[in-house]
Amino acid sequence: MKNHTCRMLKVKDVLGGVVIAGALAAGPWSLATTAASPALEMARQLNEAFIEVAEAVSPAVVVIEVARKPEYMEIDPDNPLLEMLPPEFRRQWEEQRKKRQAEPPDRRRAPIFDGRGSGVVIRKNGYILTNTHVVEDSEKIRVRLKNGKEYSAEVRGIDPQSDIAVIKIDADNLTVAALGDSAKTRVGEFAIAIGAPFDLDYSVTFGHVSAKGRTHVIPSFENSLGASMDQDFIQTDASINPGNSGGPLVNIYGEVIGINTLIRGLRTGIGFAVPVNLARQVSDQLIAEGKFTRAWLGISIEPLKSSPLKERVEEVNDGVVVRTIEPNGPAIKSDLRPHDIITAVEGKPVTDAIQLRNEVRAHKVGSEITLDVYRLEGFRKGKEIKVKVKSAAWPEQNLQVAGRSRSSSNNNGSTQGLGLTVQALTKELAEKYGTDMREGVVVTEIKPGSPAAETRIKVGDIITDVDNKPVRTPRQFREAVTTAGEEGVVINLISDGVPKFEILKDSGD
Repeated sequence: MKNHTCRMLKVKDVLGGVVIAGALAAGPWSLATTAASPALEMARQLNEAFIEVAEAVSPAVVVIEVARKPEYMEIDPDNPLLEMLPPEFRRQWEEQRKKRQAEPPDRRRAPIFDGRGSGVVIRKNGYILTNTHVVEDSEKIRVRLKNGKEYSAEVRGIDPQSDIAVIKIDADNLTVAALGDSAKTRVGEFAIAIGAPFDLDYSVTFGHVSAKGRTHVIPSFENSLGASMDQDFIQTDASINPGNSGGPLVNIYGEVIGINTLIRGLRTGIGFAVPVNLARQVSDQLIAEGKFTRAWLGISIEPLKSSPLKERVEEVNDGVVVRTIEPNGPAIKSDLRPHDIITAVEGKPVTDAIQLRNEVRAHKVGSEITLDVYRLEGFRKGKEIKVKVKSAAWPEQNLQVAGRSRSSSNNNGSTQGLGLTVQALTKELAEKYGTDMREGVVVTEIKPGSPAAETRIKVGDIITDVDNKPVRTPRQFREAVTTAGEEGVVINLISDGVPKFEILKDSGD
């Protein structure tokens, strides 16, 4: 009886709970019927905003499937290893090789669509923006729209340096994405990624813009100009995964602000997108000309704020310092000099390499570009000038970095200063170090552990000026460097034909 009572009590409690729950649901303080607080109403509006963005942008997003070109491991018929095959295997290999050579490439096998990515429609007549790495080396490309329609696509142009590509499908009246202005994108604002990660078509994730202007994200080639891949990325914590590549990163207004390109490890919350301003610039030229050609000045630079030259400049706070001038580049024909400080390009201020590159790229190849330059003429003294440089096309092949030999040599008529041994530039020394220079002093030795050893100066470099004063003899060089203060001296030199500058300071040891 006691057990039954317990059961009855439990049932009663449960029923009472149901009645109470029902009363709560119907009560005047139900969430469904009560007026929402301002905070809750704001959250609902934000929720609706994300939904509206996804619904508005998704029809302009496409799923891209790629079949790569078949790769055959061809063996040289003269390879001695073939002699080790049993006669029957050797005969089969010969037959298959002849058959492969006789068949047209498109009949060797059915395409295998094992590569996937995303894209965004940028023109209603079928032009689609995506990543180069999504479609390069493709044999066949298949595009699927949000409504399920499928089309074959062809590559209209790729730009490996920015990882931007354009493909084309035979369609019209497509929904086109609204392209925003990535220059106005702010760190901290909402970012929404749409794409097909892990074969999950039209996945929508959201987060924030974590940073802008990210560089050196991809290990890239470096040449004697310090040039790198033409990329600076928007960083986002919106979830980006394999398959998102080429898809859009959009803001809360439904405008594309970037093309999703990279992730740094899965589930890390660190993804990268090519800014849409660069993507637009590249894609427009790919559509018009089939390739993208960059304007190039042929200089390497560093921000003034992080340059040793900053200690010697009082009148300029921002800009980029010209470190080297490429001998085969367009700037070598201009009045630009090493340790000039570029403050603006065509009147637009520049403070780092990204801004300078973007401003130069915005101009047509071969056009004359006016640089605002601050030129030092003495210790903490300088003047503002205008320098015109006629740009050239970015070289296709990266240049090799010259070796940094530090072999020593003891020669008569030499002198030392801050760890550098120099000698008057004679005809014999010019031939020895492979230079046609006739004025200056040549570096013949660098003392290990000295201030000079901490710079990029190397044996064979020709020093032409010290603090803007011409140096033609070892004595002139010694007198110039011995007057150096705590800020050091600016040494102009020619290294492997490239005009450069270094700041040499006494270490105080």
